Amino acid sequence: MIVSGGHLVHGMGTALETPTWPAITMAEAEAVLACFPAAGCVTSLRWHSPRPFSAATLIETDRGAYFLKRHHQRLRTPAALTEEHGYMAHLRSAGVPVPEVVAAADGAGAIAQSEWTYELHRAASGVDLYRDRPSWTPFLTHRHSYAAGVALGRLHLAARDYAAAPRGDHPLIASFTILTAHDPLAAAETYVSARPALAAFLGDKPWRQELARLFALLGGGLPERLERQAPLWTHNDWHPSNLLWSTDGAVETIFDFGLATRTCALHDLATAIERTCVRWLELGQRKDGELADADAALAMIAGYETVAPLDRADRESVARLLPLVHVEFALSEVDYFAGIVGDRTQASVAWKEYLIDHAEWFLSDAGQDFVQRIQCGAAG
Repeated sequence: MIVSGGHLVHGMGTALETPTWPAITMAEAEAVLACFPAAGCVTSLRWHSPRPFSAATLIETDRGAYFLKRHHQRLRTPAALTEEHGYMAHLRSAGVPVPEVVAAADGAGAIAQSEWTYELHRAASGVDLYRDRPSWTPFLTHRHSYAAGVALGRLHLAARDYAAAPRGDHPLIASFTILTAHDPLAAAETYVSARPALAAFLGDKPWRQELARLFALLGGGLPERLERQAPLWTHNDWHPSNLLWSTDGAVETIFDFGLATRTCALHDLATAIERTCVRWLELGQRKDGELADADAALAMIAGYETVAPLDRADRESVARLLPLVHVEFALSEVDYFAGIVGDRTQASVAWKEYLIDHAEWFLSDAGQDFVQRIQCGAAG
């Protein structure tokens, strides 16, 4: 999105903000594409993404349209991208509609230049209906929620025979070590101690007491439920603006596998519901009872079950996961803002408003009702 005054991106709230990572320029795109000879020569930059954790642009070349994405190497090295590209290649080979990664001249799927890492995808098919909407906002219709559930079920089926190890210890991925632990607080302490910037940020906060309270009130029985789930490589960032749409309302392409790693299917489904069925950006601005759309969540589950049926225990596990499924990625966001970006204000938002306040909402009457309706499958 180019606006007057320069390129702006989505922030942690509803307002557009100055980007952490500057927009890709024409000269930069030309220099990078020289390393991807199959893509041809750049003729124009058509659109700049408003997503905040990287810089990306749709480009036109004399050979077609491509999507160029740039990461800081502290976030993603070429080796780190190879992990997610391997998963994408597996899904493509199984018929899941994901973008094609373009190989550089040396055959690699990503290149490093200076402090940056670049990857190039062929432009995917489908309408980008949600591209200017903040990432974690609801689907426009329950029909879209249903279609997204169908697509997620198909992705999970295709991933069942993908046996790669979990991704490395990179920033901003949805790792899966805390909720599976029989002592989640100890697992959280291990997670924090492995990240010096996160540990320093939390050093003057009663974070252990806050997490212990949430685990005690909302996490009972989760480890036992999760240990029965088969490990599965999952998307972990399933929301409307990571999907392209057909004219009849079906999902035509799935993209942005930046958070993908091995978790389990129910964790991924709960993440999808948590990120799309509660209006988190309006928390504190609306009444608690006006934030959640249980019918949208049930539509997603109904779509999912056309491909991958859930039994009663599965549905209960998804419902029980909802209040805490965001915790590990929230800690990763705090670490990103406190360490890589050096922004304590945004780190505080990620900690208090995202991690703590989201979980606290599930302790409200509205939050408990939302969980109960997901568990019971009761339509409104």
